[in-house]
Amino acid sequence: MPTQHMPLCTAFLRHQRVAAGAYSAVAETLAGLDLTAGTFLVFDDATGAQVDYPWPGGYAPEQPADTSLDEELRAAPTVGRPKLGVVAREVTLLPRHWEWLGQQPGGASAALRRLVDEARNASAGRDQARQAKEASYRFMSAIGGDLPGFEDASRALFAEDAAAFASKIGHWPKDVQTYLAWLSRNAFPV
Repeated sequence: MPTQHMPLCTAFLRHQRVAAGAYSAVAETLAGLDLTAGTFLVFDDATGAQVDYPWPGGYAPEQPADTSLDEELRAAPTVGRPKLGVVAREVTLLPRHWEWLGQQPGGASAALRRLVDEARNASAGRDQARQAKEASYRFMSAIGGDLPGFEDASRALFAEDAAAFASKIGHWPKDVQTYLAWLSRNAFPV
């Protein structure tokens, strides 16, 4: 059964978290607040990116890809091109690469898909850590660029020094620390 992940966001008024959840729920909460009292920022929970509020009517953030559908399609191989999800793009390779690909079972396209899947699986942990660092840094820069120890905290984040990172953000406002700890949960090797 396909699983849908609802895009979530978190809103801050200055350094205090005032709303979190689905975009529609956060919009309802923000509509009931006096936002003229100070600076407020809204962040996408998946990327740490700042999003503009109020968002335009009918705005819906991009839905994450539904991986269960991809798994179902791979489970039942068929002859010929897949009917869903095919995107044609140009790939430039040397003649020796084309020769090798042409000798592979299923042809060049199937071999390239297998190679990409293998590379994705092999680097999944590194990719997840990189994405967590980038999301954390986006949030830190937007909300805490002027907080004391920001530069040292940034260095600790990218150096993957969890203890130094926790120490450098330890005196930041509690809601900022909590959200940042959640965003960076996969940024440090275990």
